[in-house]
Amino acid sequence: METLDTLTRQLQQPLELAPVEIEAAAESLASSDVPGAAKASFLTALADKGETAAEIAGFATAFRRRSIDPHVEAWAPRAIDVVGTGGDHSGGFNVSSMVILVMACAGVPAMKHGNRGITSKCGSADLLAGLGIRIDAPPELARQAMRELGFVFFFAPAYHPSFQHIGPVRKALAARGQRTIFNVLGPLLNPGRPAHTLLGVFAESWVPKLAGALETLGAPAALAVHGRLAPDRGIDELTASSPNRVQGVGRLSSVQGEWTPEQFGLPRCSFADLTGGDLATNLALADGLLDGTAPAGLIDTVVWNAATALWIVGQTPRVEDGLGLARELLLGGAVRRKLSDARSFYGGDPT
Repeated sequence: METLDTLTRQLQQPLELAPVEIEAAAESLASSDVPGAAKASFLTALADKGETAAEIAGFATAFRRRSIDPHVEAWAPRAIDVVGTGGDHSGGFNVSSMVILVMACAGVPAMKHGNRGITSKCGSADLLAGLGIRIDAPPELARQAMRELGFVFFFAPAYHPSFQHIGPVRKALAARGQRTIFNVLGPLLNPGRPAHTLLGVFAESWVPKLAGALETLGAPAALAVHGRLAPDRGIDELTASSPNRVQGVGRLSSVQGEWTPEQFGLPRCSFADLTGGDLATNLALADGLLDGTAPAGLIDTVVWNAATALWIVGQTPRVEDGLGLARELLLGGAVRRKLSDARSFYGGDPT
């Protein structure tokens, strides 16, 4: 098996990694016996070369094999994850977490994979825990949640033990401003393997790469999106405040280009409507979303993403056809009741 140092030199030439070399690299990265300095050099060389869609898919495949299987395959063919890469430093609210709840209310199996905030003040795990959802549910409880609630949260650290020996290296590299492939792998590693994904991408140039990786991984239907807030600033979200780069995967592969809110009958809003903050701020915004007092642009953005997710799974023939249903589920009490059911299920306060 190739050593990590050998593969690092290959990347520096620069040459793309073959599948067998990616497997060897993944084994070394996950090992406690390989020095952190060697891992850091490899990840830096890979980033400097520029990860290809095939390499991203290859590492996703390797680390999927090393993840804990929650055995939710009964729901996976109909399920969706709505997830972002993070790393855009935009300060936006956790739109995807609310969209997942709307999906569950619409009868779509929803499997959210995420973590606590790393590049933001409030990650998806932070918000959902604050809403009363147990984020560290073991596989047997996750399966029960799918049966009774129609949605589950997979806490990334609990399902990817192989990352234990990678985390310190990632943290050290991040401290010096070095991005690595692990900044984009998370959305591809959902242990439930949902067939559908609405994937927010931190940078527009990465939209085709991540769409290509999803295609290589065999996703039946997915959409990679990026909100272009300014020439040098964007967000890993489909937003009502911006033009949005989109690229489809699988049966949606013919979909690519730019979407604007106006094309879907939604008014353009200010990005200020979408700004989040710490946990307390985002919990207040979530409550406002459920009673209709949140900023109109935030409500429209959640509704638009939910309608897009309904279209991705094939529940509606067009995105526009899901806007009314998504709005009714969000504002009409269904999501609030789902959260109450979830708190009761996980043993929290049902009120």
